[in-house]
Amino acid sequence: MSAELPQRNWDGDRGSGVAPRRRPVRGLLRGLRPKQWIKNLLIFAGFVFTMNDRWQAFSPTMWEYFGRSAVAFLLFSLLASSVYLLNDVIDVEKDRQHPTKRNRPVASGELAPAVAIGAAVVLMPATLIAGYHLSPPFALVIGGYLIMQIAYVFLLKKVVLLDVFVIATGFVMRAVSGAVVIGAAISPWLYSVTLLGALFLGLCKRRSELVLLDANAGEHRKILRSYTPSLLDSLISIVASSTIMAYSLYTFTSPKLPPHNLMMITIPFVIFGMFRYLFLAHTQNAGGSPEEVFLKDRPLLVTMGLWILTTGVILTFRR
Repeated sequence: MSAELPQRNWDGDRGSGVAPRRRPVRGLLRGLRPKQWIKNLLIFAGFVFTMNDRWQAFSPTMWEYFGRSAVAFLLFSLLASSVYLLNDVIDVEKDRQHPTKRNRPVASGELAPAVAIGAAVVLMPATLIAGYHLSPPFALVIGGYLIMQIAYVFLLKKVVLLDVFVIATGFVMRAVSGAVVIGAAISPWLYSVTLLGALFLGLCKRRSELVLLDANAGEHRKILRSYTPSLLDSLISIVASSTIMAYSLYTFTSPKLPPHNLMMITIPFVIFGMFRYLFLAHTQNAGGSPEEVFLKDRPLLVTMGLWILTTGVILTFRR
């Protein structure tokens, strides 16, 4: 039971019976999970993939669009963080039974639940209001995202398969919000690739949780009882293949890309990146925290860097 688990004392002692020290500022900053903001970089897709399509590089228009995208990134990140705080309060007892989530600020006792809820209540309307002043369509998208995430926290994460689709849809909404904030039209292929890629990460995350918790998986999250490693491996295989196929088709069929089809050069980077992620998921069970994998694994960092560099060059000299 969660009451039997040793609580973390932030002076470094475990199981000493000493009440954990409250550090509201530090705990709140950790509770916002800034490392997960890497997901919101998808917001810049609208900016990047319309480069030189409607405006000249390094022109005043470019800096205007970049500024709007950057503000959208910040607002979306804060809104997503408010949901993390809400989720941590609701799942506090379950998190205390998890070998890694027990160290989250609310579960560990570093952050009081009332402070987490108070911050979430302030951030949600504040980001929506600021988003409306930035762009009404953007506010509509992030408002829909917030409603979907609240539904996920209270209900949808308990529905098998639908839980993963909700996570993946959140990634698509990030890309959509980045497009509407600058009035850009993005190829439907990009949204399809984003959905499939996010499904891949979500299924790998579920597999990692199942393997990590083993027999206790159902105690931490009841929905894990509905999954099996073999089922998830099959689904991951299907989604990985579909993602590679969709991205490959995108590189030479999208009307938003240069007509010379040089974007096909980036296909090997995507394939290697997915292979590397699967390798880490199977050999190190590293799929539980995608942001940690992308930030710490050097081969993945190099692959992403090469993809960004190659894509930037191709789009810059699209004509």
